[in-house]
Amino acid sequence: MHRQRIRHPRFWDRVVSAEEAASLIKDGMVIGMSGFTRAGEAKAVPMALAERAKTDPLKITLMTGASLGNDLDKTLADAHVLARRIPFQADPGLRKAINNGEVMFVDQHLSETVEQLRTQQIPAIDIAVIEAVAITEEGGIIPTTSVGNSASFAILAKKVIVEINLSQSDTLEGLHDIYIPSRRPTRQPIPVVSPESRVGFPFIPIDPDKIAAIVVTQKLDSSSTILPPDDDTRAIAGHLADFLGNEVRKGRLTNELQPLQAGIGTIANAVMHGFIDTPFHNLKMYSEVLQDSTFDLFDAEKLDFASGSSITLSQPKYQQVIADMGQYKHKLILRPQEISNHPEVIRRLGLICINTALEFDIYGNINSTHVGGTHMMNGIGGSGDFARNGHMSVFVTKSIAKGGNISSIVPMVSHVDHTEHDVDIVITETGLADLRGLAPRERAQTIIANCAHPSYRDDLADYYRRACGRGGHTPHLIEEAFSWHAAFRTHGSMKSDT
Repeated sequence: MHRQRIRHPRFWDRVVSAEEAASLIKDGMVIGMSGFTRAGEAKAVPMALAERAKTDPLKITLMTGASLGNDLDKTLADAHVLARRIPFQADPGLRKAINNGEVMFVDQHLSETVEQLRTQQIPAIDIAVIEAVAITEEGGIIPTTSVGNSASFAILAKKVIVEINLSQSDTLEGLHDIYIPSRRPTRQPIPVVSPESRVGFPFIPIDPDKIAAIVVTQKLDSSSTILPPDDDTRAIAGHLADFLGNEVRKGRLTNELQPLQAGIGTIANAVMHGFIDTPFHNLKMYSEVLQDSTFDLFDAEKLDFASGSSITLSQPKYQQVIADMGQYKHKLILRPQEISNHPEVIRRLGLICINTALEFDIYGNINSTHVGGTHMMNGIGGSGDFARNGHMSVFVTKSIAKGGNISSIVPMVSHVDHTEHDVDIVITETGLADLRGLAPRERAQTIIANCAHPSYRDDLADYYRRACGRGGHTPHLIEEAFSWHAAFRTHGSMKSDT
């Protein structure tokens, strides 16, 4: 069966075992692997590499598009294969190794990795390992459920290992739009002028002589771990819908809005799902990850088109989508992440960008990555690409965590990923703060009044009042700014009465 997916006999003798393919990877190499948010990752070769490391220790730098599924990051970390990891991860095992200092993690905006590779600012890719639906007669690689950085990895690598995954449906062929920007400083404008724009190839074009090995696999992507909407996430979605409705009434938007972008995870998915019960229609998406809510919106006839870099779904939704791919395919594009996340395109299309915060402070600075200011969670991902360049930058989070012992709104964030200059709207289940056109003192009053949980609102107001007594454009009590984080570390709660 795999020969039907490898469409020229010249490639048939390159089919080898995962172990033989993994033997091409040597200590100290830089490896680029496909995979973007648990979708379309190479699956067999990294597992064989981890197994080999038990008797033949080695260290590599691993670059991907984003996080990997099938516990691959954990398996590679546990096998002590990873010396350096770029640019995003979401695995608890790898996270522990990063925070212990065993793995050097380079947390990057997702649009930047291949730009630095292309200009030789970071070490070159030795071998790319790419999951594919098929290989064309000319050696073009047809990706599976993600593109991510796969195209540039394959183009820039010295050698390529292709994993032909027979469990990935061949109905995915034709979904991809592989466009690689020309080199600076003579780069031409990227010709994406709407989410529907098709400007590239339906496969990754490479020199076929670079394909060093082909491995046949049959392992599915990991299912997403999103939870269904709850009262808090429904409230957040409701606040956003009310706000956007008001923008329509003021003539700033129409009921078709502008193209939507949403980050990954339960809250962002729930917020997007909330658009089903709104008057908005004929919506379009230009985003990174297409989650369950994307297809729920298609089914509700609210969404007309979606452009992304990967499709990451729950198991039942994946089974439904693949079975019905014929009805979705003409409404979808998967692109390289440097195009899905490119500032030029984001600014041109005027996106409404919805991303998730770990915490934000009374002036609107956002921490997306570091727990307590020191411990990496997942990474900045694409949120910075969209927040700085979109038409409207929205950040959402629940107002409290850990049963109320953590306030997600604090006097000063313990780590800054997105400054107040890149943030327009913040929303919790308690309310929405529109920060556009507000000075810092006005921002603080608006955030405290609208977004803070009632159990922390008075303490935040007291902090702000006393800080104003000190003066300044952005008033702070420097000696107290992180006292809430210190209290949680010491006492297990940010509450003032603990």
